[in-house]
Amino acid sequence: MIPAVISLVLVGFLFGGLLALAGQKFAVEEDPRIEEISELLSGANCGACGYAGCRGFAEAVVAGRADTAGCPVNSSEVDAQIAGILGLEVSHREPLLARVYCQGSSDVSQDKSVYQGIETCAAAAQVSGGGHKACADGCLGLGSCRDACPFHAISIVDGLAVIDPKLCTGCGKCVQSCPKGLIALASRASTVHVLCKNTDRGASVRKYCKVGCIGCRACVKVCPVAAVTVDDNLAKIDYDLCISCGACVEKCPPKCIVEERSHQAQAAS
Repeated sequence: MIPAVISLVLVGFLFGGLLALAGQKFAVEEDPRIEEISELLSGANCGACGYAGCRGFAEAVVAGRADTAGCPVNSSEVDAQIAGILGLEVSHREPLLARVYCQGSSDVSQDKSVYQGIETCAAAAQVSGGGHKACADGCLGLGSCRDACPFHAISIVDGLAVIDPKLCTGCGKCVQSCPKGLIALASRASTVHVLCKNTDRGASVRKYCKVGCIGCRACVKVCPVAAVTVDDNLAKIDYDLCISCGACVEKCPPKCIVEERSHQAQAAS
């Protein structure tokens, strides 16, 4: 019995030694730049870059499969540091900000029913008519976007998702989580937005929302550069033409067109 145990132990040591030698012989040395770049990243592992976490992005950048400015969470300073590590020129990336294209909080919009079910927007949207809101395109306010945000940039205020531009990194996680498609990424430098997605006729919109677009075309008439159009009862802004003069903001009867000058200042800082 004892000789057999001793034999097994010796065989174990032998195979262990062989595996250790093989590991040393065939070990692949990792590029040290991967670790350098990983340390510069946020560590949120949000996946907005298209890779499985920050480590995966760092590996892809070093391998030349990803752009040095491919992480939307990074600041321009971090992008420059990554490019410096690789000896490359800094890539330009437009700073993005997530916006909720709805202003239908509980004090200005109506519900058609009381929702009782799983507390997620995806579940509520499956209810007949698209949820409990009278506006079929309104924010359901159950916080799926808030829960999806890895940077705690979203809160629910009076039944409406609100994004803090100081905390938002433009990662896009909230965009994917909204079943109504009410959240979109846009340049931080753009300041004028139609915060509504409803395409019902104006007479219907007025019945359940005080800040919904009524398709009146008043914004179209005052825009000096023809940047505003109305399609399917909903005003739309062409950001390539918009000069942020604010004329449409002042003229909009329900105030669904808003101006956000502060975001432009943050983009420049």
